[in-house]
Amino acid sequence: MAAERIDINKPPFDCGTFLGRLRYFAWITDPRLSFVKKEKLLEAKDLLESYRQTSEAGGVAEGDLRRAQQMYLSAFHPDTGELQNVIGRMSFQVPGGMVLIGAMITFYKSTPAVIFWQWANQSFNALVNYTNRNAASDISTNRLATAYVSATSCALIVALGLKRGLAKRSSPLVQRFVPFAAVAASNAVNIPLMRQSELIDGVVLQDEHNKTATQSRYAAVKGISQVLTARILIAAPSMTLLPILMESLEKKGVFRRVKGLGAASQVLLSGVMLLFMVPFGCAIFPQRCSIKTEKLKLIDSEHYEKLLASARDKVPETLYFNKGL
Repeated sequence: MAAERIDINKPPFDCGTFLGRLRYFAWITDPRLSFVKKEKLLEAKDLLESYRQTSEAGGVAEGDLRRAQQMYLSAFHPDTGELQNVIGRMSFQVPGGMVLIGAMITFYKSTPAVIFWQWANQSFNALVNYTNRNAASDISTNRLATAYVSATSCALIVALGLKRGLAKRSSPLVQRFVPFAAVAASNAVNIPLMRQSELIDGVVLQDEHNKTATQSRYAAVKGISQVLTARILIAAPSMTLLPILMESLEKKGVFRRVKGLGAASQVLLSGVMLLFMVPFGCAIFPQRCSIKTEKLKLIDSEHYEKLLASARDKVPETLYFNKGL
C-alpha cells in the first residue's frame, strides 16, 4: 500500500481554532529554533522544495518533513520566502524580550538607564515589526527611518515624562509600571509607522484559491490593529505582574544578600512568562486574516468598483490577506 502524501503547505494543526493556532505558534516560536544554524535552515528549505517536486510520498519520514517544516516556518518569511534576520524572528521573542523587559522594569529609577533600555527596546521592536510585516507592501528607507525615530521618541517622552511626574507623587510600585506605559504607547506608534505603506497603498487581498483579487487599506487597518493588540498583550503579564511580585519580595529583603539577584530573577521570570505569552498573543487572531468584500466600500470604494468590473458576477464574498505578526 502506497504511503500517504503529506501536505506540507499546511501546518499539522487546525489553525481555524484558537487551540490549533496556539499549538501552531508554540511550535514555530520555540526559542530553540533561534539557534539553529543557517545551513540547517537552508537544508530544511531544500528538503521541502524537493518533496513538493516529487509525485510520490515515499523516501522521507514524516518526522523529518515536519521538523523541516517547523524550521522553515520559523525562519522564512511567508510572503517572500526569504530567510529572516534572527533577531526579528518570533522565535527570538523570548530570549530577546526577556532581557529587555527584565532590564526595563529593573532599571527604572535612573534617567540614563531609562533612555538606554527604551532605545534598545524600540530598536528591537522596529526590527521585529519590519521582519514580520506584510512583505507584499514595500516600505522605503525614509519611511523606515521616520518610524524608528518617531517610536523611539514616543517611548522616551512617555517614559521620562511619567518618571518625572510620578517621582514625588506616587509610590515606588506605581513608578514600576512606567516602562509598560512607554512600551504600549510606543508600540501604538511603531507598528503603524513601520507598516505605513500598507495603510497608504493597501495590502494585497486574495481569494480562497490564493489568487490576487485587489488591494485594501481597510484590511491594513484591521491587520495592524490586531498585531498591535497582540503585541501589548504579549508584554502585559511580564510588565504588570512582575513589578508587584518584585516589590513584595524586595520589602521582605529577599534580594539583599546577593547583589544582582533581583535583576537576574526579573529577566528569568520575564522569559518564563513570554514562553507562554508569545504563542498566546500570536494565536489570538488568525494570521491569514479575512474581510468581507462588502467592507471595501468603506475606504476602498475605487478598488471595490474595479473588483466588480473585473469579476462581474463572480465576486467572492470573503477575501484574505496575511496580517503579519
